[in-house]
Amino acid sequence: MRAVTIKDGTLRVEDHPDPEPGAGEVLVRVKAAGLNGADMMQRRGLYPAPPGWPQEIPGMEIAGEVAALGPGARRFAAGDRVMAIVGGGGQAELAVVHERELMPVPETLDWSAAGGLPEVFVTAHDALFTQAQLRPGEHLLVHGGAGGVGTAAIQLARAAGARVTATVRREQARAEVAALGAEAIAPEGFPGHGPFDVILELVGAPNMPENVTALALGGRVVVIGVSAGVKTELNLLALMAVRGRIHGSTLRARPLEEKALAARRLEHEVLPLFATGALRVPVAETFPLADVAAAYEAFAAGGKLGKIVLLIDQ
Repeated sequence: MRAVTIKDGTLRVEDHPDPEPGAGEVLVRVKAAGLNGADMMQRRGLYPAPPGWPQEIPGMEIAGEVAALGPGARRFAAGDRVMAIVGGGGQAELAVVHERELMPVPETLDWSAAGGLPEVFVTAHDALFTQAQLRPGEHLLVHGGAGGVGTAAIQLARAAGARVTATVRREQARAEVAALGAEAIAPEGFPGHGPFDVILELVGAPNMPENVTALALGGRVVVIGVSAGVKTELNLLALMAVRGRIHGSTLRARPLEEKALAARRLEHEVLPLFATGALRVPVAETFPLADVAAAYEAFAAGGKLGKIVLLIDQ
C-alpha cells in the first residue's frame, strides 16, 4: 500500500506492506483522511503515536470501505462505508481498526466530509458533554471557532440548546462562523461577552488567565488544544471565587474501551443529525495523496474554515 511517510521531518508517499486485521479488527480501504493538529506535531517529533500504531505514518481519522474482516469481527460487512478515529497510520491506502472504534458513515455524507468528521466531532462531543457536562441554556465560549473542532463544537452546542460565542482571529471568517450558530468575536476582550458556563480551550496557555475571570459561577474550562503555548499563570483565588473547574483531555492515547464508548455516544446521539441536515462538516480544501506536502502547508498556514482532507484514491 501507499502511505504518507515521515522521514526527518519531511513528508513522502512511499510503499509499505499491507496491514492484516487481527481478532476483532477490520481492514479499511481508506477513501479520505482528515488532517489535524496532532499530525503537525507528530511530523515535528513532538507527539508520537501510541504503542502499537505506526510511528512513521501519520493520520488520526479515516473514512473508507470495509475490505476484510479479522477473526471474530462481525459488526460490519465487506463494502460497508465506515469511519473512525485511529491512533495513527490513517493517511494510507489501508488501515486496520478495531470494529468497536468504527462508526457507519451517514448516507448524506460524501467521502471528503466523512474523512473530516470523526476526530473533530468525537473530540468536541466528548469535551462538551462528557467532560464539561454542557447543558441546554448554558453559555459556551469556543476559542478558535474557525477550526475543525471549533466548527464541530459550535454546531453540537447549538443543537443541544446552548448559547455559543466563538473567538475567531481572522475577521473575514467571522461571518461564516456566525452562520454555524455562534456569536463570532475577536479574541481580544472576550471576557466582556461573558460570563461563560463552559469554555472550550483550543488555543492554549495565553487565554487561560482571562478564561478564569470570564467564568460564570460553577463554570468549567476544558483544555484540548495548546498550539499557542502550554505554560501560564493563574489567579487561583478568582477560580475559587466562582467555584470553577479546569479540565484537560485528549483522545488519542485512551484505552480501546474508552474510545469505543466515545464512538457509540457519537453514533447514537450525533450521527442522526447529519441525516436531517442539522449538522454538517465544513471542508476547507481537499488534496490527493500525492500532494500531501501541499495539504500540510495549507493546514499550517491557517486562515481556513473547517477541515483539510486527503482523498486517498485520487
